[in-house]
Amino acid sequence: MARLLLKYKGAVVKEVILKKDVTTIGRKPDNDIVIDNQAVSGHHARIIQNGDTYTFAIQDLNSLNGTYLNGQIISKGELYDGDIVSLGVHTLDIFSDRKRGADKKGFAVRGRSMEETVIIAAGDQKKILSASDKGAPEALGGFVVVEGFADKKEYELSERVSAIGRQEGSVIMLKGFFAPKVAALVNRRKEGYFITPSGGKKLKVNGKEIAQRYDLKDGDILEVSNLKLQFYLKD
Repeated sequence: MARLLLKYKGAVVKEVILKKDVTTIGRKPDNDIVIDNQAVSGHHARIIQNGDTYTFAIQDLNSLNGTYLNGQIISKGELYDGDIVSLGVHTLDIFSDRKRGADKKGFAVRGRSMEETVIIAAGDQKKILSASDKGAPEALGGFVVVEGFADKKEYELSERVSAIGRQEGSVIMLKGFFAPKVAALVNRRKEGYFITPSGGKKLKVNGKEIAQRYDLKDGDILEVSNLKLQFYLKD
């Protein structure tokens, strides 16, 4: 039997027993596992069961923020006991009878830019997983409040995805009844940060309105709702 624990920032939200051939995951209510968070796409990913061997794999469904398996972005990857799947600020902890070290054939991971599945030998698995940890985002930055009222004067963005909005759990909380639940999502990657407006909300960077992804640079000024924030990168 295989199961998973859905967690939000480390806290367990629910347990799911994997019984179906296909288990869908996303923000929309027609999914088997519904994650009501703007960092998660409407139909974000799915877990597929191989009926002959009762093994499982996770497949990304062209989500906006990506699906990560043990810290590595994937389009498809086989699941083993102890694996951790990350979707935005939520994680799926996998529990299974299938042990990664016991599979002599290794495991398959398909990257977004790869056409073929790469098979990794079982003996190399620890090295690969350690390397994926070392490859975690290195850039560290955040925002300083320049104008407006906020809970803090400075926000360090250490999460892979940080929300700006009125919604509970947002890293930068916006004040006021008319403030959007989620105004923007800030993604942290090894190469730096980028910000994306959410749900058609208006954002300004350096005085110009942006409607799509923008790669943040040290010193950029962000205007959102009643706040003016300056982005910084630590050395």
